[in-house]
Amino acid sequence: MKRFVFIWLLCISISVPFGLNSQAEEIEVGAKADKEVSIPSSVLNIAKENTYPNPTQDVPYLQPSDFAQELIDSSNVKIENPELIHMLNESNISKAPLAFGYRATIYLGHWALNYQSTETAPNWEFQKINTNYFDNRGGKTPYQIHYVQEAQKIVKGGLTAKIPAADDVQKMMLIKASEKTNLPLSFETIIGAGTKKDQVYNIMPKRLGYLYAYAPAVNEKGKVTYGEVFLVLKGNKKSIVIKNVTSQGIGAWIPVQDHLSFGFLSSDRPR
Repeated sequence: MKRFVFIWLLCISISVPFGLNSQAEEIEVGAKADKEVSIPSSVLNIAKENTYPNPTQDVPYLQPSDFAQELIDSSNVKIENPELIHMLNESNISKAPLAFGYRATIYLGHWALNYQSTETAPNWEFQKINTNYFDNRGGKTPYQIHYVQEAQKIVKGGLTAKIPAADDVQKMMLIKASEKTNLPLSFETIIGAGTKKDQVYNIMPKRLGYLYAYAPAVNEKGKVTYGEVFLVLKGNKKSIVIKNVTSQGIGAWIPVQDHLSFGFLSSDRPR
């Protein structure tokens, strides 16, 4: 009987961690799935039809060199700023055989160190950029209307407030928003005049039809951390020390490149 109880307890001890691991895997998969933004059917990709060829916006991620990575790992505050990483990549300090007792502290400046994202939400109707219209009140059959961009439009995003090192902060926010949404984001996108889409919308007799086109954008919100960066040398040991650390909340609008959201309205009177 005791042997039976021992075997039963042993089975439980083995099966419980397995169940917990399976649940953890499910949670992790669910968390990854939450990062994907579901694009509504009213939002269409116009990259092929756009008469203005927008340059591909590469996410400005910079791989640290071995030396830069060593310094980043030594920092007491997380460093993600691509420009600061670039500067560290361009730096090098050779080991000196007679460096015993050598000490130096080098001020590298006040930097935006990292950006922590707290909310990323798309607005599919961020800015109206075109209206196609037809009056079929005198017609006897349905009239088919489709999207034609009447004038070139430039859609710009940007930070919602003035902050230090704005360009660096924008780059870090673009990286985080792109990772979370998997959308082609850029702080500026252009829709060329004459851009067309084949989707047809029917305007019935005795009705007016309005086809609206909107440029979507992502609203990114979070916190940026600033600090004074010092390179500290003690003999052949090198490290980064951050002093006077501050944090500030910030938001930004980042347009979705080469995508449009369409809305069709039919009415018996002018709008």
